[in-house]
Amino acid sequence: MRALLDPVASSPQLPAQADVVVIGGGIIGTFTAYQLARRGLQVALVEKGRIGAEQSSRNWGWCRQQNRDARELPMATSSLDLWERFGADENEDTGFRRCGLLYLSNDEAELEGWARWGRFARTVNVQTHMLSSDEAARRGRATGQPWKGGVYSPTDGTADPSRAAPAVARAVMRHGGTVHQRCAARGLETEGGRLSAVVTELGSIRTKTAVLAGGAWASSFCRQHGIRFPQASIRQTALAVSPGPADDLPDALHTKDISLTRRNDGSYTLAIGGRARVDPTGQFLRFAPQFLPMFARRWRSLAPGGLEGIRSGHESLSRWKLDEPTPMERMRVLDPTPDATTVRLTHERALALVPALRGREVSAAWAGYVDSTPDGVPGIGEVASLPGLVLAAGFSGHGFGIGPGAGHLIADIVTGVPPIFDPKPYHPDRFHASAWGQVAEY
Repeated sequence: MRALLDPVASSPQLPAQADVVVIGGGIIGTFTAYQLARRGLQVALVEKGRIGAEQSSRNWGWCRQQNRDARELPMATSSLDLWERFGADENEDTGFRRCGLLYLSNDEAELEGWARWGRFARTVNVQTHMLSSDEAARRGRATGQPWKGGVYSPTDGTADPSRAAPAVARAVMRHGGTVHQRCAARGLETEGGRLSAVVTELGSIRTKTAVLAGGAWASSFCRQHGIRFPQASIRQTALAVSPGPADDLPDALHTKDISLTRRNDGSYTLAIGGRARVDPTGQFLRFAPQFLPMFARRWRSLAPGGLEGIRSGHESLSRWKLDEPTPMERMRVLDPTPDATTVRLTHERALALVPALRGREVSAAWAGYVDSTPDGVPGIGEVASLPGLVLAAGFSGHGFGIGPGAGHLIADIVTGVPPIFDPKPYHPDRFHASAWGQVAEY
C-alpha cells in the first residue's frame, strides 16, 4: 500500500440541480470544480470512490515545465503559479515546493535532446540550465559517480499526491460547491439534443453543463453516449522507501534507470520512468491502430500485462443502464497489483545509484493506470455531438503537475471567458483527423 490519502468529508446531500456537475474527483476534476466555485457557480463534484484515490495519488508528484510537449508548456507554466496561489489563497498544504528538478545522463543523444528542448524553452522564457560534466557531478554528488552532463530546471518542483486533490476538494466546499464520494455518475440525460442532467447512483442532478474528468474511465463513459474517445491505459508501478537523513540527496532526480522524489517526511518515492505493463482489454484492441506509433516508440519499456485490466472494468466495451449498478460501482477505486519484478528492480537500481539510500527498506509499493491519448496530450473541450459536455481526460501521465492550469482552462471554457491560454491544441476533435499519433515539434 502507499501513503495514506488525506480524508475528505462528503457534502451531506446531493443537490437537485447545479450550474455545473464535475464527474471525477482526481486532480483535474477538483481543480476544475475549485475554479468554477470561486467564480460563484453552483458546482457539484461527484466521485465514484474517494477523492484523489486513483492516479492522482499514485504518481511521482512532479510539477514540471522541463521536457514538456510544446502544446502542454503553456499549461505547465501557468500551473506552477497556480499551485503557489492556491496554497496562499486557501491556506491548504498540497506539499508544493519549487525545489528544482535534476536530470543526469551519460547518453549523448539524450543530452542533445535536452539541449534542443532547452533552446526552444528559452524562446518562451522558461528557465532551464544545461549542466557540464563537472556541474552534473556536483549537483549529482549523492550518486558518487561521474556524468557526461545533465539539465536543471530551477523553477520546477513537486507536490504531494496524497494531499493535493483532497486539499482542493475541501476548498471547493469552502467556496460553496458540494463534493459527493461513493457517488458514481452512471450517465447523462438530454433534452433537445443538449445535456440536461447527470444521473448518479444517488439520484439525478439537473444541469446544462457537465465536465467529464474521469481519468482511465473516460472513454468507457463516452461510449455510453456514442462518443468516440481513443484512450489506452498502461499499468505503472512505484514504491516508497522509509525516511532517513538527507545526506545531500536531491529533492527530485531523474536518470534513465531510476527516478526519485523526496517527500516532506524524508521518505522517497521511486520509479522507473516509462516502464509499464499493458493489460489487453476490449478497448485496447479497439484503439490499438491509433496507438501503434506511440507503442512503437516505447516498445523497450512496455511489457505485456495480464487479465487485471479486464477484471478492473474500466476499459470494457459493454453498455450499462442508468437504473442499474455500473462497473464503476463494482470497482470503486482502481487499485491494480504492483509488478513484483519492477518493485525489486526499482529498489535495486535506487540503492545502486544513491548509496545513501542503502539500508532503507521498501515501505510501500503500488500501481496505477495511466490513461493516454494517441499523441500523449490531453483531450479538453466541448463535445460537438453532445452540447454541454466538456471532456477533460487523457492526460497521459502528466495530469498531476498541470492540474491547476487545466482546471483554470476548463473553467474558462465553461464560463465563456477569454482562456488563460490557447485551448485549440487540446480539443478532442483532433483525434478524428488523419494524423494519428503525431507529436508536436518544438
